[in-house]
Amino acid sequence: MPCLYITTNVKLDGVDKAPIFSEATKAVSTIIGKPEHFVMVIIKGEADIQFNGNKDGAVYAEIVSMGGINKEVKRNLIEKLGTIMDDKLCVPRTRFFLKVYDTTAFSSSKL
Repeated sequence: MPCLYITTNVKLDGVDKAPIFSEATKAVSTIIGKPEHFVMVIIKGEADIQFNGNKDGAVYAEIVSMGGINKEVKRNLIEKLGTIMDDKLCVPRTRFFLKVYDTTAFSSSKL
């Protein structure tokens, strides 16, 4: 089950989050190759985030998936999710950071 956790310093009161949830869910599902009903999206607004020395709109996001992650998938996730953040939250892609975890990258024998 992929989980996308979006944290932003943007005030979300009055923002229609439904399109963010639906577009992010579809993007993660399509790019990683998992069914939409397995994708979890969490959005937290008004976080204390400073980037490049200022508190202009910024987004930090993390995605965790059990498999399905490679370099191309990472690139596509950054591109598509960055576009969604720009379109829906007016946060430029240059102020969007995505951390990607693949939980299958570590086996118990390596720990």
